[in-house]
Amino acid sequence: MGGVLRAEPLWVEAFTGLRMDRFAELVRVVREREGNGPGGGRPWCLPLPDRVLLVAVHYRTNLTMRQFAPLFGISCATVCRIIQRLRPLLALEPAPRPVADIDRLWIVDGTLIPVRDRSLAASSRNYRFSANVQIIIDADSRLVIASARPAPGNKADAHVWRESDLPAASAGTTVIADGAYLGTGLIVPHRKRAGRPLLRGQEEDNAEHRRVRARAEHTFARMKNWKILRDCRQKGNGLHHAVQAVATMHNLAQTG
Repeated sequence: MGGVLRAEPLWVEAFTGLRMDRFAELVRVVREREGNGPGGGRPWCLPLPDRVLLVAVHYRTNLTMRQFAPLFGISCATVCRIIQRLRPLLALEPAPRPVADIDRLWIVDGTLIPVRDRSLAASSRNYRFSANVQIIIDADSRLVIASARPAPGNKADAHVWRESDLPAASAGTTVIADGAYLGTGLIVPHRKRAGRPLLRGQEEDNAEHRRVRARAEHTFARMKNWKILRDCRQKGNGLHHAVQAVATMHNLAQTG
């Protein structure tokens, strides 16, 4: 049985949120990471662009593998193999980092992503079993710089930050965060204390801080257009790979 979806402009733009030239760049990245695999084995039943489209649509729509099989004219097992093979190859490449630019500003923020894998998730304040995912974005370009491995959703943001590799990735760069990151060395808002109201200058600082920090929240909102980040059914490294792949596609869409 033949499939419906193919790596053509109509389907790519409708189902991935990427223009065809940006999707072609995604295929190039996967090909350079040996997405076709070593020679000599059994050939794939779909060309590489169609396989990349399958993974991208999987992340965009969060359809099940049983639903994907007739769309691409392949078996459920083949859908599973394609996703397992390609999802690590869509990992985020760090955005270009300027050298000795002291005015560069990065923002870190976290969000809760519902996930079915109970070994990764925990009952969280969104009343679901979720994982805490943190990313760093560039305040000017809105590109995702790095993402941390998911942590149980009941862990505090500051704790997840300290245990992740994000502090090393942001060394030497000015990073701002919200009040949940107090005590981490990041730039956070001035705290209100009982009986000690904030000064006018501190209120103004906090207002500017909120205005800039909102860019990270907007980035998370755009990333969650890929519905895999609204309810992740994958186990093990599946959520981490999904966040990395979505960050890659978000960056491609932003630079397009």
